[in-house]
Amino acid sequence: MKRMPLSTKYINDPGRTILHLDMDTFFVSAERLYNSKLEGKPVIIGGMGDRGVVSSCSYEARRFGVHSAMPIRMAKMLCPEAVFIRGDMELYTRLSRIVTQIIAEKAPLFEKASIDEHYLDLTGMERYFGCYKWAHELRQTIIHHTGLPISLGLSVNKTVAKMATSEAKPNGEKEVPSMEVKNFLNPLPINKIPGIGEKTYQTLRSMGIVNIETLSTIPPDIMETLLGKNGIILWKRANGIDTTPVIPYSEEKSIGHETTFDQDTIDVNEITNTLLRMTERLAFELRKKQKLTSCVAVKIRYANFDTYSLQKQISYTSLDHELFPVVKNLFEKLYQRRMLIRLVGVRFSHLINGFHQLDLFDPSPRLIDLYKAMDYIRLRYGPKAIRRGSTFG
Repeated sequence: MKRMPLSTKYINDPGRTILHLDMDTFFVSAERLYNSKLEGKPVIIGGMGDRGVVSSCSYEARRFGVHSAMPIRMAKMLCPEAVFIRGDMELYTRLSRIVTQIIAEKAPLFEKASIDEHYLDLTGMERYFGCYKWAHELRQTIIHHTGLPISLGLSVNKTVAKMATSEAKPNGEKEVPSMEVKNFLNPLPINKIPGIGEKTYQTLRSMGIVNIETLSTIPPDIMETLLGKNGIILWKRANGIDTTPVIPYSEEKSIGHETTFDQDTIDVNEITNTLLRMTERLAFELRKKQKLTSCVAVKIRYANFDTYSLQKQISYTSLDHELFPVVKNLFEKLYQRRMLIRLVGVRFSHLINGFHQLDLFDPSPRLIDLYKAMDYIRLRYGPKAIRRGSTFG
């Protein structure tokens, strides 16, 4: 059988219109809402300990060479006059929910990609509205109701829309029509492509590849040989090809676990330990999938099959030590009848993509190393290979 050339296998879905919204330097902008003295100053947010890294920084700080994921120690050397803030995840979570609610009230289909960015599928809306005009009005509504700067990109797919947003920053708008995609992409440096890490970037640069136009002309089978599946993904993105759908956002999207006891029990310690074991397992699943939760629910079923549940909204997290007290508190509020319990369950919902890097806000190097070590052991030997002592009876 004749093999179809790779270059003819990949095409965009015809006629799609995708909008990408990204809140500019979100954490810094959130802090400035409540402290106007930070306006115009270099602001750096992250962990304050020696092992901390930069979570977010203002454009004023970036002029000194500061960037996200940089060690705080280095940021202080580059920009000693900056205002350093540890960060307030509760504030950022609350503002993120407000933005998501505004989008949900107006958008036909949207995906919450992270705490500060959304994708919207506007395909078909051009028959009734000008998509760019509609997107502009949505952006102005968000700015009016929140005071937060936000940029947008509008194009044929998620990759090009995201790159358009990047070029529109700070606090701007950019539309890249279908016929202009190649002209827009070609002159950009290759590190503008989403998903290119430092190692891949250096590999491509060592081959003399500087801009996207050069990368787009390399035969895809060579890219596949060089970088595996990731090579094909980068080749497609360099050619403006991305068929990834906008995944509908649902507040019900969740992960959970339930346990039915061998014998109905009234032993509070046993019940609590069971809940904590489930919480520990689910939190590991969140970190493994690079997800964060902002809603915790606990469920109990009595021996007579009466079932009750209670939930609480929290700051986005995936950390055991932040989730344990929430679960325990919900159980204490639920368990009022002092009857035998048949089943308990824990569920995390309102999930978004994101990786809670401990060293962004937590100054404790020992805690950082503990989580990294425990997750490494679980990934290598299985989720039950190591457990916290507090989850044992």
